[in-house]
Amino acid sequence: MERIAVIGAGQAGASLVAKLRALGHDGKITLIGEEPFPPYQRPPLSKAYLLGEMERERLFLRPEEYYGEHDIDLRLGARVEGIDPAAREISLAGEALAYDALVLTTGATPNRLPAAIGGDLVGVHVVRGLADIDAMAPEFAPGRRLLVVGGGYIGLEAAAVAAQKGLSVTLIEAGARILQRVAAPQTSDYFRALHRSHGVDIREGVGLERLTGAGRVGAAQLSDGSELEVDFVIVGIGVRPATALAEAAGLTLDNGIAVDEMGRTSDAHIWAAGDCASFPYRGGRIRLESVPNAIEQAEAVAANILGAGAPYVAKPWFWSDQYDVKLQMAGLNSGHDDVARRPGAKAGSESYWYFRGDELLAVEAMNDPRAYMAGKRLIEAGKSPDKVALADPQSDLRALM
Repeated sequence: MERIAVIGAGQAGASLVAKLRALGHDGKITLIGEEPFPPYQRPPLSKAYLLGEMERERLFLRPEEYYGEHDIDLRLGARVEGIDPAAREISLAGEALAYDALVLTTGATPNRLPAAIGGDLVGVHVVRGLADIDAMAPEFAPGRRLLVVGGGYIGLEAAAVAAQKGLSVTLIEAGARILQRVAAPQTSDYFRALHRSHGVDIREGVGLERLTGAGRVGAAQLSDGSELEVDFVIVGIGVRPATALAEAAGLTLDNGIAVDEMGRTSDAHIWAAGDCASFPYRGGRIRLESVPNAIEQAEAVAANILGAGAPYVAKPWFWSDQYDVKLQMAGLNSGHDDVARRPGAKAGSESYWYFRGDELLAVEAMNDPRAYMAGKRLIEAGKSPDKVALADPQSDLRALM
């Protein structure tokens, strides 16, 4: 494993190469990224950075000098053309780069609107990379009219920033309610009320028929027959794992690049981590789109490449910032059949606890870090509190643990 190459210079890729050096690997490390920027944080892009509260350099995970100082060959603005697993080579701008171990940390790609319904008009944006945010930033002028397509966390975060900057915001969600795919109705109710209190026009059960305009978007025709005049559009309709290189190389795919519990793909010399990888979890297989998973899985893969032989055990947790509300989530709520609500100690703070039978699966806490930490520790310990006691705000969380 003298030569280790990593394709994808995001959070997972940056974490992996740093961990390799921290663990004492002294062979050649190459980190390849398509973007012209050194690895950076993505969560602040659509919040603090877009609000103008964070400078670009503060986004960078490490100073660019770090990579040279640690003998990491950082290739920026570089596009990998293909992988030859038999020869153990990467095709890179006319260069054949040999590897002993290859790691795919290619992340995910945002879904875009079809060109047939106006998705290619100027003024239609997605939220993913630094270039995306830089392109849309000039649009955020007070009084302008924004349409957000999609009521997931990305769409809601974009709507919150726009409302804070004084824009007129309409958000449409084709499903019955915002956050329908990821959260209980109670959580949807909480954030619907929050956004409406800030002037956001949320329309649920309403899809997009088409965007119109002469080169640049100017109006949106909705599924309920209404039409909106808009100045620009942000599309937040999910992402898909970036698997094109893996598929062309003949690797097994299963909702992403399929890896085993060590992080190894169907090729013994190729590994994967982060948003692009699906892995074994509690008898099934999942793919997690989160910063914590990108870091933790990448570091586990780095150790396993060097021979640790330690299965990656995911401990899912996430967060979202909207206005002055911090939502913190731990666990996965899929398969739940009951939700317990616990009021918080302060106005606007509360938490929702997801159960399957009597088993605690997940917790969501709004401005209630104590509830979040208690829930996270319970889930990771495999313990479940009594639902009735949990819902009583007078009960002591420490006692429930």
